[in-house]
Amino acid sequence: MYRALADAIRDAEQQGISLAKLALETEAKDQGRSVDDIRAALRRALEVMRGAVERGMVGDLHSASGLVGGDAAKLRTGPAGPLAGTPFRDVLARALAVQEVNAAMGVIVAAPTAGGAGVLPAVLTGLAQAGSIGDDALVDALAVAGLIGAVIAERASLSGAEGGCQAETGAAAAMAAGAATEMLGGTPAQVGHATALAMQGTLGLVCDPLGGLVELPCVFRNATGSAIALTGIELAMAGVEFKIPVDEVIDVMGEIGASMDVRYRETAGGGLAATPTGRRLARERLVQIKKR
Repeated sequence: MYRALADAIRDAEQQGISLAKLALETEAKDQGRSVDDIRAALRRALEVMRGAVERGMVGDLHSASGLVGGDAAKLRTGPAGPLAGTPFRDVLARALAVQEVNAAMGVIVAAPTAGGAGVLPAVLTGLAQAGSIGDDALVDALAVAGLIGAVIAERASLSGAEGGCQAETGAAAAMAAGAATEMLGGTPAQVGHATALAMQGTLGLVCDPLGGLVELPCVFRNATGSAIALTGIELAMAGVEFKIPVDEVIDVMGEIGASMDVRYRETAGGGLAATPTGRRLARERLVQIKKR
């Protein structure tokens, strides 16, 4: 397993292979399994991701609290906005769809966590559909996302309770940006820049769920995280380079998380959860849940 993306990028460039191939071969060696076995597992994860997107798009799911549900369908079928008919709007809808399934206790892939699980499937499946990209490339992208996530977990954290939402939705945005850049034909170096560009855009993001429920603002931050991932992809694929190395950006995320006030680390003690409306909604909805 790699502890630095810079090392993985260097090895891929020196060997003249893609980051996906490097990630798959490294994972197979670490687990004592074949590359085909790893690809099969990733393909199963892809199918679960697709299933969550499709289920959430229907619009009939609601969380036990009633705070979340039906918004993905509004983006799919609602009034046309300035981005109607674009892959951007489709990706936002997909991100909400997965998180609405999660909030309704449906089946998702926690990539990297349940709270940030909408970003990666939204970005990858949305861009793949827009570009008529096949499943083999999607599986390769998931392998790269896994490599990025593993490095983030090793150098910083993937836990909102430890590092705030930057460690969940922020990490998901970074994984999605790097993975999609791979899927779209980017170089290993561009994957690194896309990852850094996405992560820098979420530094300091707090985790402040109303009533401790992974619903508000969590669901909508997945849409925001997807937008940030798309920004990282667009910039990197255009040749934009982020001057701070990606591993240093990840390290900074870990440092910020460690110094973050406990109120902003999934305790519902600060941020939006501590607003007058946030506290009122939490009281009302938690009472409602207990009655069920």
